[in-house]
Amino acid sequence: MSKDFLNTKQGQDSYQSQGEDEINFRELIGTLLENKWLIISITTIALILGGLKATLETPIYQADAMLQIENSTKSMAVMDPYANMMKSYIPVQAEMEIIKSRMVMGTAVKSLNLEIVARPKFFPVIGQMMARRFEVRNKANIAPAWLGYTDYAWGGERIKVDTLEVPESWIGRQLILIAGNNGQFSLSDLSGQVIADGELGKPVNKKLSGENTSLRLFVSMLNARPGTHFLLSRQPHMNATAALTGSLSIAERGRDIGILSFTLISASPSFAMQTLNEVANIYVRMNVEKKSAEAQKTLEFLEQQLPIIKSQLETATDELNEYRLEKGSVNLDIETQGILNGIVEKNTQITLLEQRKDELRRGFTASHPAVISIDKQINRLQAQIEKHNKKISELPKTQQIILRLSRDVQVNAELYTTMLNSLQTIKVSKAGTVGDVRVIDYAVLPTHPIKPRKSLIILVAFFIGLILSIALVLIRKALHHGVEDPDIIEKQLNVPVYATIPHSELQVTLNKRLKKDKLNRNGAAILALENADDLAIESLRSLRTTLHFAFLEAKNNIIMITGSSPGVGKTFVSTNLAIVLASSGKKILLIDADLRKGIINKTFGVSRENGLSELISNIISPSQAVQSIDEANIDFIPTGAIPPNPSELLLHERFALLLEQLSQQYDHIIIDSPPILAVTDACIIGRMASATLMVIRSGQHPLRELQQSIKRLQQNNVDVKGCVFNDLHLLSPSYGSGHGYGKYFYHYDYRK
Repeated sequence: MSKDFLNTKQGQDSYQSQGEDEINFRELIGTLLENKWLIISITTIALILGGLKATLETPIYQADAMLQIENSTKSMAVMDPYANMMKSYIPVQAEMEIIKSRMVMGTAVKSLNLEIVARPKFFPVIGQMMARRFEVRNKANIAPAWLGYTDYAWGGERIKVDTLEVPESWIGRQLILIAGNNGQFSLSDLSGQVIADGELGKPVNKKLSGENTSLRLFVSMLNARPGTHFLLSRQPHMNATAALTGSLSIAERGRDIGILSFTLISASPSFAMQTLNEVANIYVRMNVEKKSAEAQKTLEFLEQQLPIIKSQLETATDELNEYRLEKGSVNLDIETQGILNGIVEKNTQITLLEQRKDELRRGFTASHPAVISIDKQINRLQAQIEKHNKKISELPKTQQIILRLSRDVQVNAELYTTMLNSLQTIKVSKAGTVGDVRVIDYAVLPTHPIKPRKSLIILVAFFIGLILSIALVLIRKALHHGVEDPDIIEKQLNVPVYATIPHSELQVTLNKRLKKDKLNRNGAAILALENADDLAIESLRSLRTTLHFAFLEAKNNIIMITGSSPGVGKTFVSTNLAIVLASSGKKILLIDADLRKGIINKTFGVSRENGLSELISNIISPSQAVQSIDEANIDFIPTGAIPPNPSELLLHERFALLLEQLSQQYDHIIIDSPPILAVTDACIIGRMASATLMVIRSGQHPLRELQQSIKRLQQNNVDVKGCVFNDLHLLSPSYGSGHGYGKYFYHYDYRK
């Protein structure tokens, strides 16, 4: 990028936009990395829950079958030769609705006894899963009871109830069948009251008090440990039908080819197979019965029409013979005979079509496509007959009469012969009616469940956990107003930031070690002693340089380290700053003035006794209170015994005199004080120090809290010299986002 481009407003805006995009991306990545353990924890929990769901969810099996629906006019053609004149159609959608109708589904429910529900009682949540696992390994055995819960089924239990008849008021009520020894069992209600006792393979007939209907029960199979409970109920027929219909799916395989695919889902693979095959068989049987009934109706219709047609034929024949006797022998020429044959053929067709139309009108309206098709064919034939009639009108009168009488004879003879043949054909067809439907593929036993899809569930759980955790982190960030940028402190509080201390993983480890070893028998747990080259210690060296110039005109050499609230890291800054100052050849005294919760003595691994509280109380002398920390090259005064009145003790004039006396013996005195907003101790100590440093932890304090802390110190004539911005993560949103003081950390060392 050229310098001239950067000097233009467009170039500056473009460069700034790129910088903002980079900052936003770094801010997002930094926020996510800061909360990585929260994201990992939530995602792990989601994975565990997904795994539990995939494991505990009942497997669902799917059985499938295939049926073919033939063209309805093909089967009609056997019984009616003029059925082929109708438009061919395959009523697939109508048949699909018929299959799922209560007529078919209800029959299947009755046939399979689906109104009766009988199943083992499983332990809540995990019972079915444990039973499935046992049955996979032990197909012929019964699982022992777990933890003494003998009333639950744990795997291998079987029951089959062929008959369960109860009073109307008992339909839907759950009963408990308890297995006994040698095929014995008892039936009770949910309250435990025994209703009846029975035995496997023997009917139970129990008269119920207050009911007109007896309870009838027949158990044909019972395989269980004595004491195992089974849940029995008889559900309403409509409910069972609706449940079966809901588990059945029908789809057309291709368009207008008449192939239907059946699928049925169930937790039991054998139930899915048996039920689907039964539904298919019932539908095929009903279709055959329907066709047989149609054939019977057609047969009855023909048997009614034949005597009428025969009578009409005899009458027409007599009239023709009488006319011939009266007029003598009259022969028709070839042309007239051709006209006669055409009229006879078309009249025969019209008569048959009208009979077919009358038959169809019994089941269809006049607007049905089949009826409309017949009407069109009749109109076309009548139009052709009209043309023949015009030719007939030009013939001599005698030939017209002969032609008309001959036409009536031939039409009735043709019609009688056709109907007689149809009658015989229908009788034969009715005896072997097969219907329009056939099963192409029966259902077979499914071996693999279609649900749950465990890998998909776990994958979805992972993404849900990841998305929810990231959303939670971003929502927390949006709701949390903790200061994360040192520039805000300088701009809003008008207080300089003397040092920005980066996060140290080593310090986190030291803190954990200190918590485990409360007496700290392993010695000092201080970062400056463990790793003097840590970036956090480098930042404190920068603070040391800043303080050197700040103390050029100071009234004394006392530094107070404080914070607005607990947990900001003021003790970390106090101890490590003291060691950093001592490493430059200074004589340093560190005082733990947090007379309520001071812990610096634990950090150094020394005793709390004979400290500041005893020193102010004039119980011991300074030489008795000061402890030398040789490895840190500093002197240290612990808190001493925790007093009941820390603030009053610090207000005593002996404390001020003590500090004045000690300041003459050391280059610097660093005092670790209690939090500002919690107690007034920091305000008391701050008046005696020439420099007050307020430790601020990145992202922990709202701006208002910091403003209130500085205001409280200023009200007590304590001037905050500067702030120490602590625990800034290197990928924090504020880290590296600008060029202000403390934003970048550099490390320079000698080559080894």
